[in-house]
Amino acid sequence: MLRAMSVASAAVALSACEQNTFVPPPPPKVEVAPPLQKNITRYIDATGNTAAVKSVDLVARVQGFLQSINYKDGSFVKEGTTLFTIEPETYKLKLEQAQAAEAGAQASVKQAEADYKRQVDLVQKQAVSQATLDTSTATRDNAQANLQQAQANTKIAQVNYGYTNVTAPFDGVVSAHQVSVGELVGVSSPTQLAVIVALDPIYVNFNVNEQDVLKVREEARRRGMTVEDLRQLPVEVALQTDTGYPHKGTLDYVSPTLNQSTGTIAVRGILKNADRVLLPGYFVRVRVPFEQQQSALLVPDAALGADQAGRYVLVVNGESVVEQRKVTTGPLDGGLRVIETGLKPDDRVVVGGLLRAIPGQKVDPQAKKIESGAAAK
Repeated sequence: MLRAMSVASAAVALSACEQNTFVPPPPPKVEVAPPLQKNITRYIDATGNTAAVKSVDLVARVQGFLQSINYKDGSFVKEGTTLFTIEPETYKLKLEQAQAAEAGAQASVKQAEADYKRQVDLVQKQAVSQATLDTSTATRDNAQANLQQAQANTKIAQVNYGYTNVTAPFDGVVSAHQVSVGELVGVSSPTQLAVIVALDPIYVNFNVNEQDVLKVREEARRRGMTVEDLRQLPVEVALQTDTGYPHKGTLDYVSPTLNQSTGTIAVRGILKNADRVLLPGYFVRVRVPFEQQQSALLVPDAALGADQAGRYVLVVNGESVVEQRKVTTGPLDGGLRVIETGLKPDDRVVVGGLLRAIPGQKVDPQAKKIESGAAAK
């Protein structure tokens, strides 16, 4: 009897052990949040290069020895500032010579005009022949022609004398001089002396692809914008080291034709550059705002995954089961990505514990709220 009871007790104990061998773990905790709804500005993003609005080669237009250099290399100069002086004495003497010749021609005209008037009176009195008057008329006309020639020579001499002073054609920065004092310049052709570049304002050149052009044109038609209105669109520019887009300007030019080889249109903006932070030739980031969107849906960019079918997010349904949702994405806004299609405002998107969220499995969702600039964990 005792043995039977022992066997029965052992069987009960064994049965109890078998029932407690496995306890399923609780569903993993993940953080979920509905997409952030926010008004956003849509931009056309591009890369481009800055370019000078004006850049001119300063050249010697007359022959002579360079007498002086009147600026410091790389300095900013105002319009009209004398930068180089080229042996002016010779050209000053030529101007004085031309002025003297002009004065002589004026005297000849006065004498010829007086003689002509006398001959006219004498012909009327029949004191001289018509041939004498004709000769006087020709002399007067020849004297007037000589005066015109002398006046033209004086103007040419004045221009050449003016060329001995090479001045700044506009406000700008002048490059290092390319010739030295005492060097003979302008011998057979204009000699380049330096380059002057205007830095304020400054251009930024970039290209816009055909798809973006169509978007902008459609938005312009919807808003009833004219070509002049498009020229007032803001342009925002950033250097490679800038955070954000601190340099502001406006659209200045849009090419009337599409480049068929690249599928893009050349566009140009113009920006104020009073502090001369931007220099011609810089590689810059450019964006042009063209549309305001109300209540766009945004999720942390790190909450998105990608596979061969494209981008997706993980959402938790009403049964707390993880689903993979295919989405189409838009631009970044801070640390958040705009979701164009695939999400609804009340969807619960997995934004934390992504590695624990496996499609088809249950999870323990913990409600969170997406803040602007948030990132998934």
